[in-house]
Amino acid sequence: MTKLKFYYDLLSQPSRALFMFLKKNNIPFEPKPIHLLKGEHFSPEFESINPFQKLPVIDDGGFILIESVAILRYLCRTHNVANHWYPKDLKQQARVDEYLEWQHLNTRAHCALYVFQKIFVPIITQKPPNETELTKLEKNVTTTLNLLNNVWLKDKQYLCGNEISIADILAICEIEQTRIAGVDPYFERPILSSWKARVETFLNPFYDEANMAIEKMADKYKNTKNIKSNL
Repeated sequence: MTKLKFYYDLLSQPSRALFMFLKKNNIPFEPKPIHLLKGEHFSPEFESINPFQKLPVIDDGGFILIESVAILRYLCRTHNVANHWYPKDLKQQARVDEYLEWQHLNTRAHCALYVFQKIFVPIITQKPPNETELTKLEKNVTTTLNLLNNVWLKDKQYLCGNEISIADILAICEIEQTRIAGVDPYFERPILSSWKARVETFLNPFYDEANMAIEKMADKYKNTKNIKSNL
């Protein structure tokens, strides 16, 4: 049986989500690390695999998928994983899909863009971030975190019910990414904080393994000027 090829960088939020999912579910894979900060995703070799030059990517015996949500759904359907990840019951599955559709323009978009503008744009341009733009992005992140705390997790242990799903594994990676920019996303959000502890415990030891790079970057930039300790 051909082993799944997994192209990833653990600095990438969806790469971490997929890494943890594969490890937690004992799905064998051939690691294909691509270093984003070295620009390896722009190489002609990688472009031939993914014309969009983004991570993660899987190659399952010549069948290539380049979007993380599609990859997770595909793995749930093609491997013997627990039903809670992506339930077969249509109504329960629809709940997971509901979050997956919402997250694209909310958790994913707002958290990622804030970190990119706060940390990575200054690195690339050697110029300070646009404070007016950052203020707008901070408001978006605040709104998203509050919605996760007050709406999505209201009366539930996890985002889509009382069992962990692929929605939670994607969400935790986006939320944790904000720590690179000095944000404490759990400050004064006790429901979100308790959820994070449950997800982390369930996914460990792979959670800690996947997040080593984030811990290092969060420590590196913790003293960056004008970074807020919370939003």
